[in-house]
Amino acid sequence: MNETLRDELLEMARRDRTVRAELVASGELFGGYESRMALVHERNARGLRRIIESIGWPGADVVGREGAEAAWIVLQHAIAEPGLLRQALPLLQAAAREGRASPRHAAMLEDRIRFFEGRPQRYGTQFDWDAEGKLSPGDVEDPHRLDERRRAIGLPPLAEQMAEVRSRATSEGERPPSDHEAYARARDEWAASVGWRAD
Repeated sequence: MNETLRDELLEMARRDRTVRAELVASGELFGGYESRMALVHERNARGLRRIIESIGWPGADVVGREGAEAAWIVLQHAIAEPGLLRQALPLLQAAAREGRASPRHAAMLEDRIRFFEGRPQRYGTQFDWDAEGKLSPGDVEDPHRLDERRRAIGLPPLAEQMAEVRSRATSEGERPPSDHEAYARARDEWAASVGWRAD
């Protein structure tokens, strides 16, 4: 195992969690992509990109289970770097097939990419505020077989995850936007501005 690389990834994830916790505590996290959080994500994305370009996906065989989890967290949070997420998806999917990464991680990354591109998700793992003021996964592909797909990769039923996501949001003080149309427009404009969507 490459302990130096593992420690670097763990430090990136620790930095992410620390700043997020500070922003939740101060009430600054919600209401847009907070600049301090964005800076952490950008810095971590640079480090992860360097690692991927050097060795490919840092799977559990190289950085241990905790290191692989940290790499995935860093990747999931690099939302302003669509090129990095798209580049990493086939690498993470291959690592999952080979047992070096979690199939759930690959599925959640695929959903995250689809969400930001404005396409239906496959597994319904990414939640956002809907027009009724509830956190929901929005459109999903083939919804009748959704829980079957989720079960196949070790995810709980959608209803269970939805209850957990909504409960955590309430406990952290996250509230639905007062103007959903303006919120959705700003989200979509941001996604286009960083390259998630074609003009």
